[in-house]
Amino acid sequence: MKNLKISVIAMAVSFAFSAGAMAQTLSKDEYKSQKANISTEAKKAKEACSALSANAKDVCVAEAKGKQNVAVAELDARNKPTQKNAYEAKAARADADYAVAKEKCDDLAGNAKDVCVKEAKAAQTTAKANAKSQMKTAEANSSAKEKSSSAQKKANEKSSDARKDATAEKRDADYAVAREKCDAFSNDAKDSCIAKAKSRYGKT
Repeated sequence: MKNLKISVIAMAVSFAFSAGAMAQTLSKDEYKSQKANISTEAKKAKEACSALSANAKDVCVAEAKGKQNVAVAELDARNKPTQKNAYEAKAARADADYAVAKEKCDDLAGNAKDVCVKEAKAAQTTAKANAKSQMKTAEANSSAKEKSSSAQKKANEKSSDARKDATAEKRDADYAVAREKCDAFSNDAKDSCIAKAKSRYGKT
């Protein structure tokens, strides 16, 4: 499982190739050119997958699709640097990581595979929840630029709510992983495992 997590992290870093290092808004022609380059790279990556077989090929295709989706989302975020586009780029990366991790889980079987999928889903949920919290916090702070006490208080409340929502989503995802691991046991051991998971994550 450690190898899976390490490879997912490494893959996420590799996605940085996507849309280049441009920070300013692109011209229409530059945007089209960048998008065309992304499409060309994705096509080459997918063609390279044809040399593989079985699950290795599925993983390769998922990686190629993920890189393309992340590259396009990051290009849009650079072209139109809004909080929503920044979130979409992070969400695209989380979805891409999940797609690849889930494919890699197919190399496993039984409860090990189930746990692997749940962990991949938990990582996706955590990444997207964090991105959503960051977006809402930034939007709230932006709307309170006038620095009035009432506006700042409202911004702080929105930020707090966003963090609470993110925490709840991540807790639910972590509970799903813990609950799935209990399926490796039976009878009293399984019941005890479930009870501990419920207690740890505040479930009834």
